[in-house]
Amino acid sequence: MNRRNFVVTAAAAAGSLRRLGTSRLGRVVVFQGDSITADGRDPASVLANDPAALGAGYPLLIASQLLAGSDAGAWRCFNRAVGGDKVPDLAARWTTDTLALEPDLISVLIGVNDYWHKQRGYTGTVADYEQGYGALLQATRQALPRARLVVLEPFVLRCGVVKRDWFPEFDQRRAAAARVAERANATFVALQSAFDTGAARTGPEHWAPDGVHPSPAGHALIAERWRAVVAA
Repeated sequence: MNRRNFVVTAAAAAGSLRRLGTSRLGRVVVFQGDSITADGRDPASVLANDPAALGAGYPLLIASQLLAGSDAGAWRCFNRAVGGDKVPDLAARWTTDTLALEPDLISVLIGVNDYWHKQRGYTGTVADYEQGYGALLQATRQALPRARLVVLEPFVLRCGVVKRDWFPEFDQRRAAAARVAERANATFVALQSAFDTGAARTGPEHWAPDGVHPSPAGHALIAERWRAVVAA
């Protein structure tokens, strides 16, 4: 993509996000997930739009554009992700860390630990992941029927801790996340193909040095895909 096309694309995305935020003031966005989403956030900070609370990753990038591109006070962005979380951990704190904030939009990226922690004694299966994740989103639909749900596809890159034996089970979990999103009528943001394309160009370590946790480039890629799909 040349610079002119990038500028045009970015401007179009910003315009779409501005329109998304003008429905009513005080629009609340909650980012949820594990360490990929938390990325150094301060759990002691509970304020909306606080840089310490948003962390250093893709939620900060998304929130920054929302806040820069909308009327003052139009967005309240929270990052409540917790490192190491699997679907059962997320479900255990969902009421307090998500539903209590009465969000208009909930963005979730969860799944890598549901596989990775099997190396540490976790016994959850692909079916457990799909059932638990689906139940969580269905309960959210009942509690917050007007909220928009966004499901980010779990992804890994073939370097660092990610070995050949991660597959095909990890791919099965990616497919399960897509099915969960479809059944919950959630917006699904595909990420694996975008990372694979980037890795073919530069090598996987450029995007996630350990294969799991994104670099700054990886977080920018997630934010770009999120904006492109959600704003559409």
